[in-house]
Amino acid sequence: MEASAGLVAGSHNRNELVVIHGHEEPKPLRNLDGQYCEICGDQVGLTVDGDLFVACNECGFPVCRPCYEYERREGSQLCPQCKTRYKRLKGSPRVEGDDDEEDVDDIEHEFKIEDDRNKHKHLAEAMLHGKMSYGRGPDDEESSQSQFPPVISGGARSRPVSGEFPISSHAYGDPTLSASLLKRVHPYPVSEPGSARWDEKKEEGWKDRMDDWKLQQGNLGPDLDDYDPDMAMLDESRQPLSRKVPIASSRINPYRMVIVARLVILAFFLRYRIMNPVQDAFGLWLTSVTCEIWFAFSWILDQFPKWFPIDRETYLDRLSLRYEREGEPNMLAPVDLFVSTVDPMKEPPLVTANTVLSILAMDYPVDKISCYISDDGASMLTFESLSETAEFARKWVPFCKKFAIEPRAPEMYFSEKIDYLKDKVQPTFVKERRAMKREYEEFKVRINALVAKALKVPPEGWIMQDGTPWPGNNTKDHPGMIQVFLGHSGGFDTEGNELPRLVYVSREKRPGFQHHKKAGAMNALVRVSAVLTNAPFMLNLDCDHYINNSKAAREAMCFLMDPQVGKKVCYVQFPQRFDGIDKNDRYANRNTVFFDINMKGLDGLQGPVYVGTGCVFRRQALYGYDPPKGPKRPKMVSCDCCPCFGRRKKQKSAKHGASEPASLQGMDDDKELLMSQMNFEKKFGQSAIFVTSTLMEQGGVPPSSSPAALLKEAIHVISCGYEDKTEWGLELGWIYGSITEDILTGFKMHCRGWRSIYCMPHRAAFKGTAPINLSDRLNQVLRWALGSIEIFFSRHCPLWYGYKEGGKLKWLERFSYANTTVYPFTSLPLLAYCTLPAICLLTDKFIMPPISTFASLYFIALFMSIYATGILELRWSGVSIEEWWRNEQFWVIGGVSAHLFAVVQGLLKVLAGIDTNFTVTAKSSDDEDFGELYAFKWTTLLIPPTTILIINLVGVVAGISDAINNGYQSWGSLFGKLFFAFWVIVHLYPFLKGLMGRQNRTPTIVVIWSILLASIFSLLWVRIDPFVLKTKGPDTKQCGLNC
Repeated sequence: MEASAGLVAGSHNRNELVVIHGHEEPKPLRNLDGQYCEICGDQVGLTVDGDLFVACNECGFPVCRPCYEYERREGSQLCPQCKTRYKRLKGSPRVEGDDDEEDVDDIEHEFKIEDDRNKHKHLAEAMLHGKMSYGRGPDDEESSQSQFPPVISGGARSRPVSGEFPISSHAYGDPTLSASLLKRVHPYPVSEPGSARWDEKKEEGWKDRMDDWKLQQGNLGPDLDDYDPDMAMLDESRQPLSRKVPIASSRINPYRMVIVARLVILAFFLRYRIMNPVQDAFGLWLTSVTCEIWFAFSWILDQFPKWFPIDRETYLDRLSLRYEREGEPNMLAPVDLFVSTVDPMKEPPLVTANTVLSILAMDYPVDKISCYISDDGASMLTFESLSETAEFARKWVPFCKKFAIEPRAPEMYFSEKIDYLKDKVQPTFVKERRAMKREYEEFKVRINALVAKALKVPPEGWIMQDGTPWPGNNTKDHPGMIQVFLGHSGGFDTEGNELPRLVYVSREKRPGFQHHKKAGAMNALVRVSAVLTNAPFMLNLDCDHYINNSKAAREAMCFLMDPQVGKKVCYVQFPQRFDGIDKNDRYANRNTVFFDINMKGLDGLQGPVYVGTGCVFRRQALYGYDPPKGPKRPKMVSCDCCPCFGRRKKQKSAKHGASEPASLQGMDDDKELLMSQMNFEKKFGQSAIFVTSTLMEQGGVPPSSSPAALLKEAIHVISCGYEDKTEWGLELGWIYGSITEDILTGFKMHCRGWRSIYCMPHRAAFKGTAPINLSDRLNQVLRWALGSIEIFFSRHCPLWYGYKEGGKLKWLERFSYANTTVYPFTSLPLLAYCTLPAICLLTDKFIMPPISTFASLYFIALFMSIYATGILELRWSGVSIEEWWRNEQFWVIGGVSAHLFAVVQGLLKVLAGIDTNFTVTAKSSDDEDFGELYAFKWTTLLIPPTTILIINLVGVVAGISDAINNGYQSWGSLFGKLFFAFWVIVHLYPFLKGLMGRQNRTPTIVVIWSILLASIFSLLWVRIDPFVLKTKGPDTKQCGLNC
């Protein structure tokens, strides 16, 4: 399929298929051949005196005045060629560093340094060198002769996966295949040219000494000249591609011992609490004991899956030696990458564009990568921004690969505050980087113009550039659309190199059909990619998660392509890392406790859970297939003397089969083939091409399919009625039935016996954005918790699902999945437990009886075991104590707000069928760093924690006022209640700061009103004492006086 084939739109149900041509204007690339300014390509221009403008007086490197001013103001103030600092020229404004120079124009005094003849000669030679060397790197002449490998085709049945759309076949093993494309990783050092003589002398002396020593020892081995480096590399390539790195026993064993001790102490503590009720506050005591039992149960579900934490190492050099051998076709497996987006107003097109650019520039063979963009909102803004992104990728991708920059998302790369010259040795890097930054800024302006244009929708709907109405004007009723932006023909960069494929997909939507939101969009991408490229592995990313490590796909292949362990791996999950979070991480957005502790623990069991993004899947696992079984032990064959009839029965059945007519056998085979075909259609849908692709374990597309047939079939598989009466969403693909389809999808695979891998490379594989605002963060947590509630009340509940599959899900793994569905219910006891301190302070009651010296040991031991568990956990995981404490605080904040609303909403949805939505109203915030952090957005989720904060603060004021009023003897019982109340307030402190607004800028009116209300309430409390039992004065029932 060619990239210029046009936008394909159609509906299988309505028998419509339209190809829209000419909707894109040809965008000629600007000529940057260095005729004028070597940075921007404009004319150098003249000075105010009419002479040729010369920016650098030392080498004369041709630069125009705008680039010169930009470099002095924003850049390093150095000449790109000779690295001499730019001096201020006549008419140029002063910048930092000009104070050391004389207050004169340097161009008027330049001839005082050298004589005229030498200076003009030097200037002319430098300018000529700048003209001749522009755009050439040290290896350009060699790289210009390199050939690109054609599409590899296999036998007659299927074409081995290359990731290309089928248009023509090429011979296998084409002699034009060049190994210069592939970046080899050699583990053995190679001597530099010119050092052979020195190496030879050094080798001879070392060899003589080693031979003398071996002769003395009597074990002189074979001559070192027989050493074959090729054999050593072959042995290296046969080594495992990864390995487990167990946690050091000095760190993990004390951790396990403390867990066991804490479990025993917890049992004794609960026994003491149950056996010692408080009679005058029985309701408070019963509530507190019930909450503590639930907390213990929840802790067990969370703690024991972390019993076997492990780390992992990957060996990218071995992967390259095994699958990228010099002189042979590249054998790395193709990867289809999925990016999903819905609303470009909530998910900015520039963010999506950066994600796509990072994918197209990743360090992986270009013919093995296919990027699919799912636009579930059918937005013309997304379509046009993707067109602009494809054009900019022609310049961005070669720049990234030439200079090996990281990260390869331009917005993040140019905004990094680091020394971008570190480890860069190419002399043209500064010049090309500055030119690329200008290109990206122009690209951003074009995207911003598209966004501004999309704010005002025309009354007649959007019109494409050729006058055709945009097929997706009605977002709820539109045909399916497919557009190949980069493909077989037209997918080349500015240097003529091939680019990865980039495909726009918008599935069909019609009224009356259930579309299943993100899960349905991902399943549509699975089918489209299977028809067009059918790579055996798939990587899915959210539109705001860019590739931060260009070798991320290679890291995953070290597990998935490992011959020993890869066949049973269903997916490789990477941790989520985020940009744009304040250094204090007030609302635990980084979630490092989960990603660096819990996920490591699960990796030692059956593998981590799927978290929705940054995950590389095996396609066969998503199709509902079981993992390959290991070799079984052969059954014992009975002898004739034993009274067993296994052999006789087998012989009898063989004789019976031989006596049947051949015609009947043929009829049975035809029936079995027909039934098998019907079963496949019932399972995967009525698409012959797609069903055929599901049988190709190693991927590939049928060689007999034409591009037109593939396009028609691709439109078919994204039609809104394709999944009817199939197993999509039930047993195949992303599973329906919950907002958190990611947890459900991974759970189904683990129940079939697959295992997953947790990969944590030193450089984070992916980075995204997180909602740093309090209200947005709570709504995100609400969505996750509501999904867990839906799973709990569905047939996929981990408490009872999966036993029929033969117990393939390990028990501790089941504990973890049970915890992911049960944890929102902890909000009910947590809410009650956070309210108890205020009630105790206001009623002068307590949840515990007077504690003896022996009983106090239970409390001391329990608190010590809790903190010891946390400290040892931080010790083996590497998580900081600040991150752990932020996680504890937000556990309370989210528990009494988002989790509580999720339980209520889930019960209403499951039991009564009522779907409740919580809206967020945003106010304006300052446009500066972390301005969104301090924006106040009111939502009903803020009511419960605000209420708990107020009643606990009121309780503290009331308790202290009562103690002051009653004297010294009442302070003893007050300390336990105050400690309990302060525990709640300290955990809700980040929430309180979120209510107050900007750090160190708490509104004055809030402070004044807080002090005034607290003072008035304290005075009234001391005077009235409404909840404290009166103990002074006569008893009217005994004396009979009516006072």
